Amino acid sequence: MAQQAPIVARLSTSDGDFTARLSELLAWEGVSDHQVQQTVSDIITQVREQGDEALVELSRRLDRLEVSSMSELVLGPDRLQAAYDGLESTQRDALTTAADRIRRYHERQKPESWQYTEADGTVLGQKVTPLDRAGVYVPGGKAAYPSSVLMNAVPAKVAGVGEIVMVVPTPDGVVNDLVLAAAHLAGVDKVFTLGGAQAVAALAYGTASVPRVDKIVGPGNIYVATAKRAVFGQVGIDMIAGPSEILIVSDGKTDPEWLAMDLFSQAEHDEIAQAILVSWDEQHLAEVEQAMQRLLPSLEREEIARASLANRGALIACRDEAEAIELINRIAPEHLELSVEKPELMVDQVRHAGAIFMGRHTAEALGDYCAGPNHVLPTSGTARFSSPLGVYDFQKRSSLIQCSPEGASVLGETASVLARGESLTAHARSAEYRIKR
Repeated sequence: MAQQAPIVARLSTSDGDFTARLSELLAWEGVSDHQVQQTVSDIITQVREQGDEALVELSRRLDRLEVSSMSELVLGPDRLQAAYDGLESTQRDALTTAADRIRRYHERQKPESWQYTEADGTVLGQKVTPLDRAGVYVPGGKAAYPSSVLMNAVPAKVAGVGEIVMVVPTPDGVVNDLVLAAAHLAGVDKVFTLGGAQAVAALAYGTASVPRVDKIVGPGNIYVATAKRAVFGQVGIDMIAGPSEILIVSDGKTDPEWLAMDLFSQAEHDEIAQAILVSWDEQHLAEVEQAMQRLLPSLEREEIARASLANRGALIACRDEAEAIELINRIAPEHLELSVEKPELMVDQVRHAGAIFMGRHTAEALGDYCAGPNHVLPTSGTARFSSPLGVYDFQKRSSLIQCSPEGASVLGETASVLARGESLTAHARSAEYRIKR
């Protein structure tokens, strides 16, 4: 009987070329090519100059919608309510449960304003204020993600954002009622059936119909990501997200079929998603690989998952738990599963990970939908310096400073010396006016 060809790379930290192979495996560049950048730039310019007229024309041309005015690209509250009411009970209950859990988790993130008074009466503090308006981009058409609506809009609502504007493409007129029902549950205020770079441009600059927002969040294709990068500074953005990824560390005692399916749960996203398993039990790695061979043909998205595993997947043998932790912090994964007996003993040593799933029973898929924490996470190693999307992303902080006469006099002496050291005499004299003589 012919031996099956491997579906995923096998690496070992003891190999002489391991570091180079790992670097090659992790390499991903999210910068779009010149043609994409030029297309996006042209679309942004068109929307800025022509407003609603451009949005209608681009929707006809790019999304194949037979529309003649912006009013045909607006979905009102009644339509969102109808979508929610029309769901079958199991879907409605699942969506409601997920929304409630996400809301409860994010309620605990809300920061408070604070201040304190110094001995001389000077008051210092911080004022927390929600954004006036946030824009949520949601992929649409056949690839519809109601979970993305909840994860992006619910934290904004909890943060106290005044108005949430959602854009969702409906190519060929395909509308997903789960997405609209999620918008209803999350408290989205306005929905436009717009997609692509034109939707991002409309949110960033505003048109007669689409209000200008303060921040744009949500995933999209390369044109959406490139547009978000282009308008950053005009508005805030959440991040430029790369391919989805998972790193699993197993002690060899988790069911190999569980781990195989956990790896598939990321590999099925797209051909450049990344799924990696690390273990110090080589026999266990072989058993997981065998389970992957058995189960892969059962996937509806087998072709995509197979390409992902071939392109960027790996089973990595390491020496021990300590080396596994080194790999975690080297890779800085978006999703990290600690599939070990006592994950709480490992987690304190993890310095870089977007979300950490602790224990054998905590599948990453639970976090994608309904556990509560946000599934919008830093990718491509950016967990080294970035965090999950949260309430804090929809709020800003202002410093509070109120000097008493005594405090102004004391601080004025220090400010004067430092300002004159920088040759900024107007600064110095401004402070000196308040010094008591």
